[in-house]
Order: sequence, then C-alpha cells, then structure tokens
Amino acid sequence: MTGARPDGLGAYAAVTAAYWAFMLTDGALRMLVLLHFHTLGFSPVQLANLFVLYEVAGMVTNLGAGWIAARFGLTRTLYAGLALQVLALAALARLDPGWAIGTSVAYVMAVQGASGVAKDLAKMSSKSAVKFLAPAQDGSLFRWVAILTGSKNAVKGAGFLAGAALLATLGFAGALVAMATTLAAILTAVVIAMPPGLPGGRRGAGFVEVFSRSANVNRLSAARLFLFGARDVWFVVGVPVYFHAVLSDGSAAGDRAAFFAVGTFMAVWVILYGAVQAGAPRLLAAARRPEARLIGMARAWAWALAAIPSCLALAALVSPGPQPWLTLTLILGLLAFGAVFAVNSALHSYLILAFSQAERVTMDVGFYYMANAGGRLLGTILSGLSYQAGGLALMLGVAAAMVALSALAAGRLSPDADPGPAG
Repeated sequence: MTGARPDGLGAYAAVTAAYWAFMLTDGALRMLVLLHFHTLGFSPVQLANLFVLYEVAGMVTNLGAGWIAARFGLTRTLYAGLALQVLALAALARLDPGWAIGTSVAYVMAVQGASGVAKDLAKMSSKSAVKFLAPAQDGSLFRWVAILTGSKNAVKGAGFLAGAALLATLGFAGALVAMATTLAAILTAVVIAMPPGLPGGRRGAGFVEVFSRSANVNRLSAARLFLFGARDVWFVVGVPVYFHAVLSDGSAAGDRAAFFAVGTFMAVWVILYGAVQAGAPRLLAAARRPEARLIGMARAWAWALAAIPSCLALAALVSPGPQPWLTLTLILGLLAFGAVFAVNSALHSYLILAFSQAERVTMDVGFYYMANAGGRLLGTILSGLSYQAGGLALMLGVAAAMVALSALAAGRLSPDADPGPAG
C-alpha cells in the first residue's frame, strides 16, 4: 500500500467519528425493523428472516472487502460504506404499507442486504486503519482497537434506544428519513475533515489473497464465528420478543411503552458491552502481558462465558412460564453475559491485528469479519427457530453450546503458529 503515514491521532479521530455515525444508524435500524414488524404480527421465524440477507451480505462483503480496500484504499472503502447506508435508509423509508406481505418482506430483506454490505465495508476499513495508526509500543494496538470497538458498541447501544424512540415518535418512515439526512451530513463532514495519508490501493492485489494461510487467523476466525453466533441466538429475536410479550398489554399505548422498555434494555446491554470492551486492556493488564498469555486468556474467558447461558437455560427450563423472577434473572444474567462477552470480543479484536501481517491486514481482517458475519447469520437463523421451537430454554441452551465451540477453537491458538506467507 502506498501513501505517507498520517498523523495517527487525527486520522484515528476521523475514522472513529465516521464509524460512530454509522453504528448509531445501524443499531437504530435494527430496532426499527424488529419492533415495527413484530407489531404487524410477524412470527419469530419471519422476523429472523428479515435479517438473513443482512448477514449473508455481510459474509460476502467481508470476503471481498479486504481485497477492495487493498485495491482501492481504506478511505474510499469507508466512504462507500457510509454512502450506501444513506441510500439503504432512504430506500427503506419508501416501503409502502399497502404492499402485500410477501412483497414487503422481499423489499425489506433486499434493503437490509444493502445495509449489511455498507456495515461491513465501514467496519473492515475502520478496524484495519488502527493497525497503521496505533503507536507500535506499550500495548497501544490493544488499547486503540479496544477503544474504537468499545466506543462504537456503546454508540450502537444508543442507536437501539434511538430507534425505539424514533419509532414511537416519528413513525417508521419518518425515523428513516431523519436518520438518512443526519448520516449524509456526517459523511460530508468526515470527507472534509479526514487527514490524508491512510493506505491507498495497490493494483497488484489479487482476490485469491483474501483466503488466509495463517493457522492462527483461521482458528481465531472459527472462534469468532461461534462467539457471535452465541450472542445473536438470543439477541436478534428471542429476548426482544419475550420482553415485548411480558411488558405489553396489547394496546397501542402498551406497545409504545414496551418499545421504550425493550429499546432501553438493548441499549443498556450494548453500552455496557462497549464500556467493558473499551476497558478490557486495563482489566487484563494487557500492556504487561506477552502475546502468548493473552492467547491463553482468550480460551479461559470463553469457558467462563459459556457458564452464563447454561445457568439461564436451566432457570428457563424449571420455570412454568413467564414469571417476574425469570424476567429479572434473565435481565441480570444477560448483563453479566454482556460484560464477559465484551472481554472475549476485545481479545479477539486485538489478536486478529496482532496475527495479521501489515501488507495483508485488510484481507486478514476481512476474512475474520466474514467469519463474524457467518456467526451472526447462524445465530440469526437459530434465534427464530430455537425460540419458536423450544422457547427461552432451548434458545439459551443453543447459545451455551456455541460458546463452548468458540472456546474449543480458541484453545487451538498458538504463539508459535506459522503466520503463513504474506500473499
């Protein structure tokens, strides 16, 4: 890649601002679609299907996004992601309530697919940029990537709350128009303010290079797939639908109150997750630990995480149905899951950059986030299926099994693994 190294802090701030803006709309859009179509009577499986193309698009995009960034440069890829999200929001605002259900579902899935492409273009560009911007000493790489990832998750959490609030106040179409307009203004400001110097493209980048030959990158990608699958098994459909069912009395006012309650919980969960993720380097004393020790911690923290949905599944199994104590247990348990999940995610986000060679970082990160999207796709499908087939107990049991698989994959990481050829 070509281009002089930019001022690290200035470019980092611009990249972070762009990523924040995107993730605010991403969180709001997810909540808008989920709650709007739930109130229209969609089943858990139908709700999950609305997000399937979003995740499929993420897998395909991440496979190619690393090559796109290597070929055309990080800033262009970032701007493309933001611009595509503006178009997706504007297009979804054109959804006609008079359309047949099948037409509406197909249209929403297509727009969600475009949003999935947008998100992963923006994510891959932002995460890869940190490899070039962070100082190469004193654990700065772990700290900078944790701050970027943690803060964007906190912003996404605020987006969940914003989406619920906008739906209750402006309605579905009005909320989307407001979001598209705001994001377009932020994109314009970021283009003007972005310092020059982030890596540009290289014409010789071949698409075949996206497939990693590093054992550690492949094993970490497998761990990431199951980790995020475990989260989305309950996060996408099951828990929001459960909370709405126990909180709403079925009236319009009851639905609005439930929107705010569900949106608030999801927002608090993601904000907590982001805050813990940003603080993970200090929590783990990462600056004083060698990479080999951090690799071992990735396995230990995954097993600790697996215990939480296992206990929640047992609680749901012994409950005769929705009960106040079960709802309270679920809230507290999922908040604990978020905190431990955040440490796992932060370790993964650091290790993928540590394992990647500078000349192919965008392609290794793209491959890794393809696995991340694959996990979200698997979790999204299983969220609707498991909740509809077996309720909370089955859904949480599936989550526990997937975390265990993530721990097994992380257990195969090695500081001595061959990094593989550069490309």
